Amino acid sequence: MTYAPADRPRRLRATPAMRRLVAETRLHPAELILPMFVREGATEPVPISSMPGVVQHTTESLKQAVADAAAAGIGGIMLFGVPEHKDATGSGATDPDGILNVATRIAAAEAGDALVVQTDLCLDEFTDHGHCGVLDANGYVDNDATLERYRDMGVAQAEAGSQLLGLSGMMDGQVAAVRDALDDAGYANTPILAYAAKYASAFYGPFREAVQSSLEGDRRTYQQDPANRREGARELDLDLAEGADIVMVKPAMSYLDVLSDAAAASPVHVWAYQVSGEYAMIEAAAANGWIDRRRAIEESVIGIRRAGADAVLTYWALELAEWIR
Repeated sequence: MTYAPADRPRRLRATPAMRRLVAETRLHPAELILPMFVREGATEPVPISSMPGVVQHTTESLKQAVADAAAAGIGGIMLFGVPEHKDATGSGATDPDGILNVATRIAAAEAGDALVVQTDLCLDEFTDHGHCGVLDANGYVDNDATLERYRDMGVAQAEAGSQLLGLSGMMDGQVAAVRDALDDAGYANTPILAYAAKYASAFYGPFREAVQSSLEGDRRTYQQDPANRREGARELDLDLAEGADIVMVKPAMSYLDVLSDAAAASPVHVWAYQVSGEYAMIEAAAANGWIDRRRAIEESVIGIRRAGADAVLTYWALELAEWIR
């Protein structure tokens, strides 16, 4: 006699229409944010070798890229500047004519109300030592001196037209410091995205090429230890108490447990950043014929959404939006 199971979950997997009908997690273009790099002095877009398909934009090519993003219906773009000149305090970050602030004005004018123009608020792209803050006499990142730079940077970005400031430097007290500066400068309505749980990850490697990082050493004294889960919850609580409007977990793939914890605990939106190394690995494996590229991309982002991310920063945002449509 053949055994007949009482429960048959396969009934809801039998056809594409049925699987689509009962899907628990869906992607929408509005939940996707495209990181974009803008290089000072570039006369044509510069390909990033470790991130096939991603470029450093010129200020001119940025206009079309923003228009394309708006037409795709994605939720926003996150801008990173690549300056020609760097110094110890990252002065280009607060210069109104610095590349990130120039790019922000261009993007804001091009985007209008079609998407949210966001900016990375961190000094690492602008410092000659590549750290996310200013250094003391011993070469240690000075937390409180860095907060003063972040305050000025926040106001400069808001003045340039940024609609959301992405605080990614992982300094203690950065959300409260920038919130206070914005409020004092008349930008009480400019929201803050706090990179609440940002880990010292090996998966940032290709990003270092993308921003032409000058990093000496590592960032383990301020970014979190990959071994720590509860610490991510503590950072989340601190940023929420300081007034973060949205919180972020970064990277995504190796920290889905932290992301799930954050999504369960946070009263505000929780986002995740699918970082450069995650992008590069899938692209490399697909280029070698080892995996199905489209299925791997879709599965990777669905996994991030399933873990609790309300929105995802991903370099595949435009391509995914097209597939969804």
